[in-house]
Amino acid sequence: MTVEIVEVSPRDGLQNEKKVLSTEEKVELVTRAVRAGARRVEVTSFVNPRRVPQMADADELTRALPRFDGVRYAGLVMNDRGLDRALAAGMDEIDVVVVATDTFCTRNQGMTTEQACDTAAGLVTRAREAGVFTTVTIGASLGCPFEGEVPLERLREVVRRAAGTGPDELALADTIGVAVPSDITERLAMARSLTELPLRLHLHDTRHTGAANAVAAVQAGVSTLDASIGGAGGCPFAPAATGNVATEDLVYLFDRMGRPTGLNLPETIAAATWLEERLDTRLPSAVLRAGGFPQT
Repeated sequence: MTVEIVEVSPRDGLQNEKKVLSTEEKVELVTRAVRAGARRVEVTSFVNPRRVPQMADADELTRALPRFDGVRYAGLVMNDRGLDRALAAGMDEIDVVVVATDTFCTRNQGMTTEQACDTAAGLVTRAREAGVFTTVTIGASLGCPFEGEVPLERLREVVRRAAGTGPDELALADTIGVAVPSDITERLAMARSLTELPLRLHLHDTRHTGAANAVAAVQAGVSTLDASIGGAGGCPFAPAATGNVATEDLVYLFDRMGRPTGLNLPETIAAATWLEERLDTRLPSAVLRAGGFPQT
């Protein structure tokens, strides 16, 4: 089984970094990701720039992005205004977020989880009518920085409602990186019992369980995983939500397991090296430090 990696460094990878990359540098990051083999790239979020200043150039960026055969660009949207911008920008996909707990959802997007599900339903309907692929991501599916453990029954209800909005794909997000493999197995099994939608997993490596959780997901039959070049990333609205699981770490891992990702490891490492230099910070990726094996 092939493992599909959705490259999220241009959006989730950059939104929590202190240094704001220029539009030209973001175009270069996307281009390097595609050169490494990425075929689905989350390029930006169409949100209020006062809330997420790192994404303030979303419209300018999408106008500047080159197009590549077989590559789909995605943008995150929170409301109708954001969707209008995403559609005008020609996004191939949109991602709508619903956070599993009311406290975090209110801090993240100014509404309760129930209200976010209602909003998502309208956004998904409009996007699908426009012929755009839709994903609903359930944030904090495996733990909340404000409410702590997210009970399975709570997540079950949110999954049921999110799936009912009618997206093309449903994603569970370990937004603050608290999950362990048994959590992944349990919650993916629960989601699969409720819906036949394709499932996707968004992992953070805050406590260095990201790679183990990725393996658990693939063993559970979920083959679409989010990752970020260099392990860059985090959520500006969640305390201590550090970087995403690193793309090159997953490429190395699954290549060695005989589960191809379609990504080129040396090119991915080169992209991570470039990004680390541009951000002027040490990125957490292990393979960025150690390289592949055997060394060539």
